[in-house]
This record gives sequence, structure tokens and C-alpha cells, in this order.
Amino acid sequence: MTNHVYKQLELTGSSSVGIEDAISSAIAKAHETVRNIQWFNVTETRGHVTDGKVAHWQVSIKVGFTLE
Repeated sequence: MTNHVYKQLELTGSSSVGIEDAISSAIAKAHETVRNIQWFNVTETRGHVTDGKVAHWQVSIKVGFTLE
């Protein structure tokens, strides 16, 4: 196994569907320009409430990728 050096980005995804969708959309968008994404860590979860119901999720994540 070779040694790797990782860099981290902090992203915030949002979704009206749920937490997993917010995470997936953030990673998918980052994947358009960042190569070698290896992992993520959820750092914060927030939501917006309308009329007593969860209307929107915002999830902040740190995404790690290997440097070439």
C-alpha cells in the first residue's frame, strides 16, 4: 500500500427531500471538478421549518480527496 496525502473541502448541500439527498447532491456537484474523492464526514445538520414541518435540509460535510 502506498502512502497518500489528502486534502479536505468543506461543502454544504441542501435538499427538500432529506439529509441523504443533501449529502449526495453536494458530493455529486464536487465530483464535477474534483478528482479522487475518497470519503466524507458530516459536520453540521440544519433545517428550515415552514408551518410546523421540515421544509428544507442543509448538511455541511468535509470531503477528503487524494492529491495526485
